[in-house]
Amino acid sequence: MSDDSKRSDLIDVTYQQLHSVLSGHHEGVHLEQIAQYLEPRKRNFKDLARPFGKPSDASRAVINKGSATLADGVVVKIEEPDKEFIFAVSKNLDIDEVQALVLLRSFLYNEGLPPKAEDASSMVEELVEAIMPFYYSERLFVLRSLIPLLRALEDSEDPIHTIATKFLGELVPDRPAFVKSLIDEYVRKTKQVLPESMSLHPKIASRWAKQNVKEQLVALEVVFWSMWGFVPCSGPLVEKIFEIGYAGQLGQRQENKRLLLDEEGQSSLADCLVLWQLLMIEVLEVERMSDPQQFEISDNPVDKNFYVSSPQSVQKIHDMVMKHQEDSLNVCTTLAWAYILSRLVDKAQEVPESYKTFFDSVGHGPSSRSSQIPKHKELAARCILQESPLFRILSGMLTKSPLFVTAVAWKRGSTVTDTNAIAYRSVLKGLVIALLELVLVEEITDFDALVDVWISLFGRSESRSIAGICAQFWQADWHHGKARRAIFDVARSRFPIHFKPLIRLLRSMTASGFLDYDTLSIAGHSDEGAPIADERLVCASHVFYYLETLQTYTQVVPISACSGAHALYERVEKPNLGVTFFNTRPITLPGGSTLPALSVGRSLSDGGDYAVILWQHEHSGWKVILEFLTDYVNRQRLLSSATGSGAYQDVSFARRGATQTKVIRLEDVGMETDRGDEEETVMHCLDLVRSLVQDNAVQAEQLMQALESGAPVVAHTMTEAQPPDLVQLTTMILEDALSQTNPRTRTQLRPQLITSAMSVLSALLALPNYSNRVWLYIRSTTALFGNERSTGFASGALAAERATGQYTMTLGLLHLIKQLFQEAASSVLPDNPRLQQIKEEVLLRAARFIHTEIWIEHLGWKYTQLGDRFEIGRRVTSLYVKVLEHAPPTLEERPFAALSQAIVDALLYKATSSTINPLVSSISSGNQSLKNLYAARRYGDAQRLIALLESHLHLTWLVLTYKQASVAASKPCLLEQALCARITGGMSVHTSSRTKVDPIDVLTLYVRERDAGTTVPVEAIRVLHALCKSLSVVQPSPPTIIGHLSNPEATVAALVRIVQHPYEDMVLRNAVWTFISLGVDKEPALAGLFVTGKFRTPGQDKGKGKAVEEQDKGGKVAGKETEKTKTTSAIDIARDLLPNWKHIWEINPQLLCSVLKFLDVVWQHGLEHKAALQGIREDKEFWEQISSIACEEVGPMPEYETTEFEVVDGVKRSNLHGVVSSTAYKIAAKSHAVNILGRDIDVHLRLHGNAPSTAKPASFLRIAPRFKSEEELNDLVCEAAPSSYDPKIYDVLLEQLKTNYRGLTLEQLTCQEPLEQREFGDNFAFSVPLLRRRLLAYAKGADSMDDNSDTLVDKQLLSINLNLSLAHSQAALAESWQFLFQKVVPYLRGDALVRPIVLAICATISYDIAKEDRQGDMMTTIHGRRLSLLLSMIELAWFSPTDKPPEVVSFIELVRNVHNIITNDAQSPSKSFLGTVSVPFHRTLLQIMYFCARHCRNLLRRPKAVNAEQRLAVTSLVETSLFLVIDALKLVFESASTRIDPELDRDMELLVAVFEQCTHPDVNPSSALWLARCQEADIIRGSLNLFVHSDLVGLSDLPLLLAKKRPLYAPHLLLFHMALASVPTAAERLASDGVLAAYSNNFISAAISAGMIEVVLPELPNERSPAHRAYCSMLAIVTGIISALGRYNHYFDVEASGFVQLYGEQILRALKWTIGDSITFALLEEIELVVNLFQSIALSAPSSASANSVVDKVLKTFSIHALQLLQQLNYAITHPNHLTSLFEPLTTEERIQFEKDLTMTEPLKRPVIAHLVHRLYRLSGNIITTLIAISHAEAILLGYEDLWPNKDVTVQPHSKVILSEPASIGTLQELGTSTLDLLRELVNRPAGQSLTASTSRQEPLNVREAVLTARKNLEGVLMYAVTQLVTILSHQPDNGPPGAVEEEESMSVDGQRLDGSKAERRAPRASITLGERLRRGMTGEMATDLQSLLNKAKPIIAKSNEVIGKESVDLTQILSNFLLEMVGTPI
Repeated sequence: MSDDSKRSDLIDVTYQQLHSVLSGHHEGVHLEQIAQYLEPRKRNFKDLARPFGKPSDASRAVINKGSATLADGVVVKIEEPDKEFIFAVSKNLDIDEVQALVLLRSFLYNEGLPPKAEDASSMVEELVEAIMPFYYSERLFVLRSLIPLLRALEDSEDPIHTIATKFLGELVPDRPAFVKSLIDEYVRKTKQVLPESMSLHPKIASRWAKQNVKEQLVALEVVFWSMWGFVPCSGPLVEKIFEIGYAGQLGQRQENKRLLLDEEGQSSLADCLVLWQLLMIEVLEVERMSDPQQFEISDNPVDKNFYVSSPQSVQKIHDMVMKHQEDSLNVCTTLAWAYILSRLVDKAQEVPESYKTFFDSVGHGPSSRSSQIPKHKELAARCILQESPLFRILSGMLTKSPLFVTAVAWKRGSTVTDTNAIAYRSVLKGLVIALLELVLVEEITDFDALVDVWISLFGRSESRSIAGICAQFWQADWHHGKARRAIFDVARSRFPIHFKPLIRLLRSMTASGFLDYDTLSIAGHSDEGAPIADERLVCASHVFYYLETLQTYTQVVPISACSGAHALYERVEKPNLGVTFFNTRPITLPGGSTLPALSVGRSLSDGGDYAVILWQHEHSGWKVILEFLTDYVNRQRLLSSATGSGAYQDVSFARRGATQTKVIRLEDVGMETDRGDEEETVMHCLDLVRSLVQDNAVQAEQLMQALESGAPVVAHTMTEAQPPDLVQLTTMILEDALSQTNPRTRTQLRPQLITSAMSVLSALLALPNYSNRVWLYIRSTTALFGNERSTGFASGALAAERATGQYTMTLGLLHLIKQLFQEAASSVLPDNPRLQQIKEEVLLRAARFIHTEIWIEHLGWKYTQLGDRFEIGRRVTSLYVKVLEHAPPTLEERPFAALSQAIVDALLYKATSSTINPLVSSISSGNQSLKNLYAARRYGDAQRLIALLESHLHLTWLVLTYKQASVAASKPCLLEQALCARITGGMSVHTSSRTKVDPIDVLTLYVRERDAGTTVPVEAIRVLHALCKSLSVVQPSPPTIIGHLSNPEATVAALVRIVQHPYEDMVLRNAVWTFISLGVDKEPALAGLFVTGKFRTPGQDKGKGKAVEEQDKGGKVAGKETEKTKTTSAIDIARDLLPNWKHIWEINPQLLCSVLKFLDVVWQHGLEHKAALQGIREDKEFWEQISSIACEEVGPMPEYETTEFEVVDGVKRSNLHGVVSSTAYKIAAKSHAVNILGRDIDVHLRLHGNAPSTAKPASFLRIAPRFKSEEELNDLVCEAAPSSYDPKIYDVLLEQLKTNYRGLTLEQLTCQEPLEQREFGDNFAFSVPLLRRRLLAYAKGADSMDDNSDTLVDKQLLSINLNLSLAHSQAALAESWQFLFQKVVPYLRGDALVRPIVLAICATISYDIAKEDRQGDMMTTIHGRRLSLLLSMIELAWFSPTDKPPEVVSFIELVRNVHNIITNDAQSPSKSFLGTVSVPFHRTLLQIMYFCARHCRNLLRRPKAVNAEQRLAVTSLVETSLFLVIDALKLVFESASTRIDPELDRDMELLVAVFEQCTHPDVNPSSALWLARCQEADIIRGSLNLFVHSDLVGLSDLPLLLAKKRPLYAPHLLLFHMALASVPTAAERLASDGVLAAYSNNFISAAISAGMIEVVLPELPNERSPAHRAYCSMLAIVTGIISALGRYNHYFDVEASGFVQLYGEQILRALKWTIGDSITFALLEEIELVVNLFQSIALSAPSSASANSVVDKVLKTFSIHALQLLQQLNYAITHPNHLTSLFEPLTTEERIQFEKDLTMTEPLKRPVIAHLVHRLYRLSGNIITTLIAISHAEAILLGYEDLWPNKDVTVQPHSKVILSEPASIGTLQELGTSTLDLLRELVNRPAGQSLTASTSRQEPLNVREAVLTARKNLEGVLMYAVTQLVTILSHQPDNGPPGAVEEEESMSVDGQRLDGSKAERRAPRASITLGERLRRGMTGEMATDLQSLLNKAKPIIAKSNEVIGKESVDLTQILSNFLLEMVGTPI
């Protein structure tokens, strides 16, 4: 059954695209896909005359049915409006209706909609007209698609060879018939009459006629390739070809020739002519006929399918050739047939009977006359006549025909399918070789024409097309016989007189192809960087040795030199030998070789005044070339000196002294040259050199040795100096050519000369022994790159090229600069810093030159070849790329730092629009340009554009990546702005129209389309990734990727298809997955598209699940796909992959990792996509798959130490790469799966909370069983915790680098790729290619190293990368498990089954951590991660009130291991505290220590929970922890005193928390040891000093205060002091070290003294004031110290009283609170702490006998204010509604809680008010307790009257409650009554019942706590009231009870003085009224009330014992008895 939604390749893939795929122009298409493309099209290929069929009723019925099943099985629905268009196309094109449907849909899919017509009636006509060119193109490509198949059939190494064999075997069962059908179709087309319907439309007629000729041409191409090897050249077939060729005048006879008069038509006819000539030569198989063993002349031949085997066919062919030999167009065929005749004649020793007639006709039969000239000689002689067009035609073919010249094909837009195919040149090579065998070269009058043809054939072409035939010539033809190498013999015999022919011939035979300045060249150095082909190596070697060992030397000698007494030569004439010459003495010839005396020379010309002598003398032609160059430089310098001022200084001087030999200079040899020809000769010499040595260092070394060996050249005469070498000569030639300013001497060849010289220097840079010379010479001249003062002569020379559009010099210069950098980069050594400085100076000048002179301007230049523009841009950016990769700007120490920084500045930090525009513009326009180039079949230019895009995109990615790591990461750079701006960049290559394009949109097109190969899509997606990541951190408003996409949904759909398609390149699929993950993370809008596949509309949520159907508004347009298919999102693809996860796990774990990483990121933003994820989150199967992956076993870790190499895709890799990378990806996949589980649980908790009633998520339910299985969980955690990191291999490599590779560091080799884009394996962390380039420099000095040292370092770096791959993935797994443990805490903490398991695993993991012995920074990071994992498990286990014995055992084991972790030397915590590690881990360790110490306290408080051994383990941990903490606190306190650092604050917080736990008496009963350590470290005094100088409020850094809501340091210092104050001996130490002095003189002392500390701070709204917190803490600490010291350190009481007096104003503010003032929890806390302070002073005060007056005054003053405060509290407690109105929430949380309870009408039922009332009761109890202590109530209660202290009565002696007065006996009674009522209500409730809900800052208030507070308050009130009443009665009536002090007591510093003066003037006043009242029974009334209250309280208090849980003394009975005894009131 067919899938309606499936796409058809018949529609999506056109025949043009199919041809490109078959030809290898489209990379990334798999062989299976190619077979799928071909199979359904077999019917089209079978009928080449009508590939698209013809209309039929059956097909029409299919269309009318509305649904068509195509040949590939895909069902296509046909809408009703489409049918009209389909039938119109079928009718007008005369093709089958179904084929019309496919053609129409394909056109619309690939070409798009045509412009809309004005009215609907003309839409059909418009569409038919628009589709016509597409149809014509498809017809051509149907035929063309056969050509790559035919080629592949003959090449077993072709990738599609198997496909071609199978397909052609099925398609063409009868091969000769196939060719005949093609020829018949060709003939039919030549005679086809123009259809009548077109006769009235000239344009249409002309287009039809041209299409007809184009189809003829392509048909001939198919015939050519068929006859190349697919079909044998049988007699009848060759006959037919010759017959049709001659009959049609080689394609020139056309029925419609009058319609082909324009340029396009004539070009097509010319192409047909050349192709016919090649075809007719090809079928004769000239090369096969050259071997007598390859053919037979027999009546019964073995090969009957060869035309020679048929005498009748041979005769007919001969007759046709002879008949048409007069036609000049047939001269090539005639020459070929002449050669065939010669071979037949030579072979036919005995003529068979059947051949006699034929041989008689050619003059070789028995009847032939002996004097008759053989026919083949006659034909050959005719072909080489002076007037013969042979050489003109051959030269025209090779230089002007599109079949041989790609540039011409591109220029004309030729129809030729494969330009410059090697087969075409092979055919002509056979013809030229045949000519040499037929005719003596000396007999060819136009030798120069023959040389030009030879050079055009072998030298003027791309190297790939000629390398084969050149190598064949050297290896086979050269040894075949003298005839085939005769052209070289002739040229050699005239050398060096005729200098150029031999040089040019040899250069053409190097197989290097045409030179970059050749007009036929499409771009120079097109294959640079690629390894040199074997054929080129062979050719170069032959050329070198041939010229090195020339056997002859030709010389022109004046006849006068042969006569006279001292004649140098003797002329001898012999009858048999002719004229010969002898030299009378040795002669030194140009080149330095010596011709021995009496050498024999043969005369070549002996007429007139001169003789030409050919000496048989072996010499080096290279030395002659060097001679010529030296002589040229000498003469040029002489000329320059003559025209300038000053004396001439020659390069070389004449040799001094007499010599034995005669020295002959070049001008004496008779070399033919003139001034106009000299530069051309120099150019040819340099061209030969560079063609020989380009990319061939071995051959270059041999050449240089040959040039420098032997005697010096004759032109060098300076004996005291070395002769100039090739480097010096080339540099001088280049400088002279650049600096030549005389217009009369500036010839046309000068740019070519400059290019040649630069190319030679580029080639010589590869030679280590000569590269330094090149550097020095280039640095010494300013002609090339100029300097700071001048631009150099190169600038003017390059500017001249812009007028011509030919940029050979520019390209040569760029190539030279590239070679300079490559040489510099491969020779970076620390031994010669001066040389490195020189190189960098040259490179800086070069970089500046190309940037200003080329890069920023090159897009605006005129170009004759578009490829030049691409090549220039590519070379510039590739240079930038190489520099940035070799010297990354992110490294401080790097080679060529100034150069890389200059490039980064130009492109990033100091970029300008002129710098960025060439980069972005080329990227933006590249996609459209590429399409146009493919359409024009300009594949060479297309490949150059692809190379340009690869380089540009890679540079863009590099710049964006470096920007992210720079200080400017948050600011948009110019490159980002350009990429985010719509620019004019969409201009077509062939049109002048410009369109606005968005570069980001174009980048997505590169990813989606396969036209640009496999690298460009990957580079494009990497650029998108870098851009998205870079934009995400831009401030303040980052741009987005999605905002620059023209159709975001289509783009996302295309990316999703890429990751879905199994045939897509895996590198691209993973890169796209990585980008999708980043997009989901960084861009919410883009994330929504990836998750859902479409934009979410406002109404979509209501109809969730229903697809939104979108139809095209212009729905009548045919072919518009309207199938309503479900949108596929990335989530869908990921879900589709997961069911097969086990299979992917094994074969492609990287893909699985990419998919899970995407899901991980999606769940990271789960709340944003909760609607889209809802269904998946509830899918149990999905979570089963995820949990299975998370728990899948990886297996043992593989080996990572590389021992061997293996070559993969041409790259040398580690043999362990595959297994290690696979394992790393499996581990990473597991980490993502675990993360997904944790994130889903987190999403659920955020949405629903963790209430017991809340359902648990499906993800948790699937993973939960693993937590409850000890074996499973232990395996999982033990797999996540270890690390394979091995620091030893680092140490070995570092030592190796230090020993043998000084100056090379690992940091310089760091990969610059972002971590998320790296691939696990042997190139993960450090760049192996960069290492190998850097090692090249050290290889030059390899004598001092072991032979295998480079290999060893290579293997070590590979091993490190493999090791880091494993370590990194393991770290990710550990982090993911840590995250999961944190997220399952709400569900599993407290689980009785889980806690023992987790504690046991904690013990196991901690043991492994404790025994860690690896060191290093990386290991420290791993150690920290493992501690974090351990901490997360501890937080899950948490504290338990009831530990079972196994849990205790596991915990104590954990304690022991934590002790060992603390004392571990390899990973010492002290190093982490000191900051000597990059990633500190001490905070995590401190949290673990805190847990252990705190839980130890819990265990030790329980009876028999631990044994003695376990106690010892606890003690050991506590002591060790304290020592570490104390030392760390010393360091932290000292550091904090120097700087404000949040990190130090965090350290201090944790340290103090651990210190507090470890100093608690529960775990540390004796403080002596640790207190001594504190004293030794002096941390107590240090903390006080830090406190004094700290900002206790945080106003010095307001932003930090607003962020943290508290100041730094102060809270932790105060907590530290509190911990000390809680231990008596430590409190004493704290007191003696000056705590009160510190608290009296600090940042807020003045404000406290002035009473200005408020509970809020204006700068910190909705938060409690940090100053208020600090003040309250100080009060608490002082209170604690006083309480800890007790009654035995009275000096501190006095100091504390001074502290109270100092801060008296603030204290009085708290005590003066009234019910008219607002109340906050913070103010209430302050009041409580003030009361506690006085309570501690009162309780610690000595007896009255030794009382201190200061203390007494302070306490007395407190008593007065306390009674006033007690009065206010009594009113507040008894009036809760009023109290509610007074309460003001301070923090946001308090306000939320307070406002949440506003609906409750009863205040006490509101949690906040209930807490407030509870605390007021507690405050009341504390006040009364303090007053009891001050009034010595215990002494009154216990003593006798004579022992009572003489104290004044402080309470008012009446029963009234007056709010404005201090508390009275009545106030106490009222307070007691209200408290009793509360207690009565509480004792009837369960003790554990909660009265309020808990908040984040307050624990819930339960009944027991409330009962304790109420009972304490009640008992205090009763005791205080009774004792005060008795005290009142104890005074005499005349004294009267004391009243309230008239004036308020003060607690200020002057309080003592003021109190004294008031005491003096205060006198007791008469109280007669009081006495009367007493006498009237007032005392009895109050006593009665108190007694009644005591009686009521007695049973309630007794009942409260049940709630409290313990019995206590019944104080009520004691008080009742005491009252009865003292007052006598009856009960």
